[in-house]
Amino acid sequence: MTRTVADYNVLAATKHVNGNNTSARKAMDIEKIFGENTFGMDEMKARLPKTVFKSLVATIDKGAKLDPSIADTVALAMKEWAVERGASHFTHWFQPLTGYTAEKHDSFITPNKGGGAIAQFSGKELIQGEPDASSFPSGGVRATFEARGYTAWDATSPAFIIENKNGSYLAIPTAFASWTGEALDHKTPLLRSMQTLNSAALRVLELFGVKDAHKVYSTVGVEQEYFLIDEEFYYRRPDIVTTGRTLFGAKPPRGQELDDHYFGSIPDRVLACMLETEKELYRLGVPVKTRHNEVAPGQYEIAPIFENTNVAADHQQLLMLTLERVARHHGLVCLMHEKPFAGINGSGKHNNWSMATDTGMNLLEPGDNPHDNIQFLFFCAAVIRAVNRHQDLLRISVASAANDHRLGANEAPPAIISIFLGEQLEDVFNQLEHGPAKTSKQGGLLGLGVETLPHLPRHAGDRNRTSPFAFTGNKFEFRAVGSSQSVSFPNIVLNVIVAEALVEMGDMLEAELAGKKKTEGVLEEAVAEVIKRVIHNSKAIIFGGDNYSDDWHQEAERRGLLNLRTTMDAYHHLLDEKNINLFERAGVLSEVELRAREEILVEQYFIRVNIEAETTEYLGRTYILPAAVRYLTQLNDSGAGAGVKSVAKNVSTGIDALCKSLDALGVQNRELGGDTVHEKAEHMRRNVIGAMTEVRSAADALEGIVAHDMWPLPTYREILWVK
Repeated sequence: MTRTVADYNVLAATKHVNGNNTSARKAMDIEKIFGENTFGMDEMKARLPKTVFKSLVATIDKGAKLDPSIADTVALAMKEWAVERGASHFTHWFQPLTGYTAEKHDSFITPNKGGGAIAQFSGKELIQGEPDASSFPSGGVRATFEARGYTAWDATSPAFIIENKNGSYLAIPTAFASWTGEALDHKTPLLRSMQTLNSAALRVLELFGVKDAHKVYSTVGVEQEYFLIDEEFYYRRPDIVTTGRTLFGAKPPRGQELDDHYFGSIPDRVLACMLETEKELYRLGVPVKTRHNEVAPGQYEIAPIFENTNVAADHQQLLMLTLERVARHHGLVCLMHEKPFAGINGSGKHNNWSMATDTGMNLLEPGDNPHDNIQFLFFCAAVIRAVNRHQDLLRISVASAANDHRLGANEAPPAIISIFLGEQLEDVFNQLEHGPAKTSKQGGLLGLGVETLPHLPRHAGDRNRTSPFAFTGNKFEFRAVGSSQSVSFPNIVLNVIVAEALVEMGDMLEAELAGKKKTEGVLEEAVAEVIKRVIHNSKAIIFGGDNYSDDWHQEAERRGLLNLRTTMDAYHHLLDEKNINLFERAGVLSEVELRAREEILVEQYFIRVNIEAETTEYLGRTYILPAAVRYLTQLNDSGAGAGVKSVAKNVSTGIDALCKSLDALGVQNRELGGDTVHEKAEHMRRNVIGAMTEVRSAADALEGIVAHDMWPLPTYREILWVK
């Protein structure tokens, strides 16, 4: 029997209907398994000599210079631990400017004189690797024929074991640089930015009389949104396989209108996938905490607790890799694209950013009475100053062809950067701008009108889910970050711009204190004066209303805020003089490194849109058009009455529209727009994206009238609702 398209879709819907076999269900002892596949502090303490362990801890916890003389000892202990866990190979695990991770595996096994082999791993192999740098994006830093590059051991992020049913290997987090020393990765500038923030923040803390803190670092907790779809549908949608999103798909009768998926009961099959993912992440030392259904059907979220930003960025990459790998065990595919389906919510990753000291102090913790907490107000004002001055960089840090489909829609923060402080904190800063701050609004208790229910402590202000950058209790939540991107660059930007603000405000505070005796109230008055000036000059960035409204767009324009609607609008500002100077002054990115990144970002935009456009034309001509023609032929051959003729006329009109739009897209695809990557990227934005939209519009209209058993692609109705 020949199966139709519809038959295959039914098979996909029933193949995994009962989810995983639960007969072998085991309890998960999180405390026992947490970090077991990580060469972390406990393992190092047990295996390393005390002097070596102490030296390594000083590097990890205090930021002390790494002592290369300990490398052989650490390498031996690391190798023995890895081999005990079944590892046969090791790799320097790094994050090139593709946005993904990279690894080259080398065996521990070395031949000996007797014709046998022994497992060896030296300090030299631990500290430095030499992968080929020519095939990674370099933005012109390295010519294609110049192949040499180096990886350097990052001792501050723990090594870990990646397991496969046929074996395992040791992965060592590393930085990646060219032979000439330029950073070709995300980790190197992230570590530089944390060093810069540390220096600026420690100086401010010293002015506040804090003597026991020796290190300040940014912390991040990243909420990852993603979709899970049936593997059968994935392989039958070449657009998803090639681009990560659907290039065609009519709106289904049911999407997210009923609001029933958000926080709903997690389907068994999905929960089985989540549980296995969490187990693997626990074993890798990733402290995941939250899971739930997201707004769109088929969409979910996972979130860890806060960590040092460098480790959090590594763990974020591991989280994505683990989600994608484990989903396949359950007949599912994990989609990280920012907008895999039109007409329903896309996916982001909310980047919750703060600053902490090595003594455990959160510098963005307001306490019960923020108006009395001058240290918190100072650091918070620095963030406000930084965001106001560098709206462009924050927008650039989340810009991509994929995120353009999401930002600004009524589901995600708009392209206009603004800060939401909440009613309590906004009131305190208003007081400081016009005089001393004397009070903080309190939330009180919330009674629910039922005797058996407790009175709940109510926060002093509500949340604003439309804000791209919101203060949420003891951190700032940067909500515009895309679901598929590395979190490193957004956090590099945050670290650098806040460090700059702290340096400038530190200078202002020193000037206010100059010549004054350190008597009671002098510091408080000086801090209040600095904050007053900062808020007066930065208050345009503060907005507590609806960021989706047209009124806000008009108001933002009146305030002089940037509205960089598309990725290319944003990228044009990366090489502004102020940004080149900022990164060079901070010692985070040289002008050469920044120009290379701009070149790579523009090139990736062009390539991704170009791939989507060519895939659109290919599917339109070879999948959708033939299906519509077959259906039209069947209708015409049926010899039926007026009703069928009416349907045939609609199909014929739809085919004409599809052919016309495909021809127009084909012209644009072959044009490319110029010789430089910037000219090509602009051609994609101005001409190709619109032509793709026309093809999709014609194809989606045909989907609504062509017989279902002839339609060549699984539909949204099927993909989104198979659990």
